[in-house]
Amino acid sequence: MSHRYLDSPAPIGLAHRGGWLTDASGRVRTGLENTAVAFQHAVDLGFRYLETDVHATRDGVLLAFHDPTLDRATDRAGTIADLPFSEVRRARVDGTEPVPVLEDLLGSWPDVRFNIDVKADGAVAPLVEVVRRTNAYDRVCVSSFDQRRLDRARKAFDRPVATSCGPVDVARLRCASLSPLLRLLARRGLACAQIPLRAGRFPLLSRDLIATAHRLGLQVHVWTINDGPLMERLLDAGVDGIVSDDTATLRRVLRDRGAWHPTGTPTA
Repeated sequence: MSHRYLDSPAPIGLAHRGGWLTDASGRVRTGLENTAVAFQHAVDLGFRYLETDVHATRDGVLLAFHDPTLDRATDRAGTIADLPFSEVRRARVDGTEPVPVLEDLLGSWPDVRFNIDVKADGAVAPLVEVVRRTNAYDRVCVSSFDQRRLDRARKAFDRPVATSCGPVDVARLRCASLSPLLRLLARRGLACAQIPLRAGRFPLLSRDLIATAHRLGLQVHVWTINDGPLMERLLDAGVDGIVSDDTATLRRVLRDRGAWHPTGTPTA
């Protein structure tokens, strides 16, 4: 792979929003998504790759947070883009944890890679600035479910960064997998295709798609997989990465296959 972001041996495990964690009482905490404690738990398990989302506050502070509003995941309400950081910082995810600033996360684990889903147009410029300030060009992969937003982000960086396929890129890759004659449709120069098993009722992942992506120099990462036997089947099919909330199960599956390459020394 030409992107340093993917210089770890494949297959890789990506901790989706940090993943689920087990607290001191043995309780599995599924509501602490995109929090520093969730990311720390994944790092302690040995994960090299963390997946997160970003939104920007009204005053341009870039946050690791999935939803456009605080309502579902925190004890406060309001649209992040309409609120200053001074207000958002008071919110607590699952009632206990603050919403983290992306720049703080990048600084906390300098050896960890972040897959970043840009959730709003207003987050593009702050993301570019955060990556520049932290010199994290080789440590991030930028993605988005909005093709125009992703293309805009690609053009905004002053140095190359890894990016995944957007929706149009995935559609082109799927077409290219159907016939060698259609391979010119597929976009080159990307790091990976990060896709679900299907789009609605339409199966998206196939062995042909995986083979076509590999011919084009792309890794294939599948999300969001929380079933151990399904992880096994996907790895048997040749996928290069799995995005999961169930980080403990994903680690076990990769370990059992001799494919676990942790960062640092796991504490669990």
